[in-house]
Amino acid sequence: MNNLASPVLVGRTSELRVLIEAMARPPAVVLVEGEAGIGKTRLVHAALDRLVSGDRPVLLGYCHQIREPFPYGPVVEALREVAGRLPAAEVLNPVTGVLRDYLPELSHALPPPPPPLNDPRAERHRLFRAMRALLAAVGPALLVIEDLHWADDGTRDLLRFLADQPPEGLTVVATYRREDLNTPGLPLGRAYRRPPGTTSLVIPLRPLDAPEVNSLACALLDRSALPPAFVARLHEHTAGIPFVVEEVVRSLPDAEGPEALDRAGVPLLLREAMAEQMAGLPAAAVSAAQAAAVLRLPVGEQLITAVSGDPGGLGQALRAGVLHEHPGGRYGFRHALAQQAVYDAIPGPDRRLAHERAMAALAAVTPPPLVQLAFHSRQAGDIGAWLRHGRAAADRAAALGDTALAVEVLDGMLADPDLPAPERGPLSLALSRLAATGLSYQRVVRLLRRLLRDDFLAREVRGEARLNLGLMLSNQAGDIPAGRPEVLAAVAELHDRPTLAARGWASLALPEWGTESLATHAEWMARAEALVAITDDPELAAAVLANRASFEMSIGSRDAFAIAATLPVSDPSVAVRRQVARGYCNLHDSATTLGHYTAAEEFGRQGRRLAAETGVLFPAYTVDVATVRRRWLTGRWEGLRDQAIALVELATEAPLIAVDAWLVLGLLALATGEWEEARKYLYSAGMDAPDARFLPIAVAAAGGLVELHLARGALKDAVTEAVQAAARMRRKGVWAWGAGLIPSAVTALAQAGRVQEGAELVTEFADGITGRLAPAAHAALDHARGALAADRRPDEAADFFARAREAYAALPQPYTAARVGESEARARLALGDRSAAAALAETAERFGELGATHDAARCRRALRDLGVESPLPRGRKGNAGALSQREKEVARLVALGRTNREIADVLFLSTRTVETHVATVLRKLGLRSRTEVAPPV
Repeated sequence: MNNLASPVLVGRTSELRVLIEAMARPPAVVLVEGEAGIGKTRLVHAALDRLVSGDRPVLLGYCHQIREPFPYGPVVEALREVAGRLPAAEVLNPVTGVLRDYLPELSHALPPPPPPLNDPRAERHRLFRAMRALLAAVGPALLVIEDLHWADDGTRDLLRFLADQPPEGLTVVATYRREDLNTPGLPLGRAYRRPPGTTSLVIPLRPLDAPEVNSLACALLDRSALPPAFVARLHEHTAGIPFVVEEVVRSLPDAEGPEALDRAGVPLLLREAMAEQMAGLPAAAVSAAQAAAVLRLPVGEQLITAVSGDPGGLGQALRAGVLHEHPGGRYGFRHALAQQAVYDAIPGPDRRLAHERAMAALAAVTPPPLVQLAFHSRQAGDIGAWLRHGRAAADRAAALGDTALAVEVLDGMLADPDLPAPERGPLSLALSRLAATGLSYQRVVRLLRRLLRDDFLAREVRGEARLNLGLMLSNQAGDIPAGRPEVLAAVAELHDRPTLAARGWASLALPEWGTESLATHAEWMARAEALVAITDDPELAAAVLANRASFEMSIGSRDAFAIAATLPVSDPSVAVRRQVARGYCNLHDSATTLGHYTAAEEFGRQGRRLAAETGVLFPAYTVDVATVRRRWLTGRWEGLRDQAIALVELATEAPLIAVDAWLVLGLLALATGEWEEARKYLYSAGMDAPDARFLPIAVAAAGGLVELHLARGALKDAVTEAVQAAARMRRKGVWAWGAGLIPSAVTALAQAGRVQEGAELVTEFADGITGRLAPAAHAALDHARGALAADRRPDEAADFFARAREAYAALPQPYTAARVGESEARARLALGDRSAAAALAETAERFGELGATHDAARCRRALRDLGVESPLPRGRKGNAGALSQREKEVARLVALGRTNREIADVLFLSTRTVETHVATVLRKLGLRSRTEVAPPV
């Protein structure tokens, strides 16, 4: 029965139809889900065969169970198929030039490579854009990625990027086993939300029922009917998995016929089916099949021959249908189930010898495939070679940025019961250090917790591993309640290792985290510096000095810049400069909070440079997110929303470190009247658990929530939020962070008639920033004083607002300057100064230029009440079908699902006027329903 023809596709009529329809309607993202052997690949290829594709290229990429570190490998493999389909290099998007190193066979057809970026995160985003641009350039294309459950993190991130922003003609099809996903239920690593205009579906494949098993067996055996008892037994023992049905039926002897299944108890599982099939092969073919099973991956003829020892066996195994040819001149089993069945049937001594031959053959490959060498040496029982290759594989993967693979290798070694006891400590520490320089940390945290819980480690190793765990939880995860106790426990375990204990105390000393007072943080910093004084460790000294500089800058100390200038930026040691990179990135964040924007920009530039030089990703990412906040503060809003969203998406595994980006998204939504979105984003910025989040951002987010409540007329909620946030600042004692909160809090208290409480808060704020280098806080002090006086003494309020406006403009903070300028104009209007209307009109214009549509509408409403015309900017002449500025504002809110009443409240219009604008938007866009409106670009 070995030469049975491939059967027709059975039991997949509706799935095939749905898949073909989705492929024919790009852009599309289709995920085909099912267990091993269920027929995912066969369904996809059947659809490709039936699809009328014309010149539409089909790009195939494969994920493998054993893989070497090569991020994005499956997609790169697929892109090699575009050769001959690319337009001229001068027509291609210049960004595709970055793909020359990834696709050397296409380098002649690609533009020149762009200059390198100093930011690894930006480099990755540019690479993603390049792959998207290349796919767009080849026109409508089908990208098929097989076995997504074995994909590396980089490939999943890239596919998620393509799925979120697919080129117009691209269809992405991915197959995966749900049970083998790293994150259950999330084949792309996180929840996928279909972009507007994109076809998106998941096609789950179920086992075949008894009639379908009958159809498949009949097709295989070229029979019109089979005995019902035979079919029932076949269905029962194969569980309806098509591949198992096929292999069982293929193994039936020709002479016996299908009735032999019942009579003789012949193969009931795939293992027996493969054994039957192997028994009829020549010895050389058996050796080739066993070699392929030992190698696990589809490989070239030379490797199979080297392991099998017989050059003629591969051809025989191919002709018998046991092995199959894969793309790229590689050979292997059609399915992993068949490979495992053959492998398990090899006698133990023969398996060991085959792995030894595999080791010898792979050792001659350049560069050596270290992951495969580690696997084969372990299976051969060569513990020394296993440890050597495993450590080297983890080191190479980490160097290439494939942290997930490095963790996987070390995890496998630590879980092995034969790991020599002396190796457990060093490997555990290597594992704990992996996440210190990257954004991927969750798996490392789980593994370290297991090792610490099971008491595998010696005390001195436990202390360092626990310290790294605490730092990961506190920094990458932003989970202070979990991280702080681990660090405190670690410094107790490290009492006789002052170098590491000092690092722990220095991390605890940074006041932005935790609920401790500033005095407690200062005490911890003193402990760290005392321990440094008795050690001779340049890296530790740099780490503690970087934290001292960060500490002083965060509180607005007059010594901060002088201490920062002493950081050893040019030290020859990479380890020392890595600590300086972290310090500069922290300084960038604190300087941004305090209002030192020019200095912050320089700190960020130096931090990014040093981070790139020394190979650390996490500090550079903190510069990226703080830069988004600095762009918000300094009024550079163009493209800011998209940049913030991109940063949030890059931190899917560590979302708590993206709080700056969430804050900016919340404040942008607040400025445009998107109330529900603003609330959601501000909670993500730290208001979901403010005591456990990065406090300077949580304080600013609290200020945003107070503003949101005031805008919605929820005064009681605004006061509650203001009082709670002020209490958190009071407990910490760092008032220099209050620029984004105190004016809003005082406004809420004053409007609620709690003037004395507001005055006391202003006094506390003033005392807290006296002598501090915190220009944003000093501008906010006059802002708060103006808010306190606004209802009772408008003349004093106008003067305070004027001073605040000038101070904000000097920073610069143009949006806040406009907000306080509006308050100044209203105060002068209350004094009868009609000339202030002109200032209010100018303020409306500034709001409009920034994109703060809600603020601009509020000013224009006030001007209308005064009888002053303040027309919106007009669109370009000669484009009668284009939306006006007001119509764009209405369309954006309609697309968000707002009712006419809600839109009227946001834009300070009547409901009737909104109804007119909505009708005009639908007419100009040629739409029938408001549910069809998309946000205008």
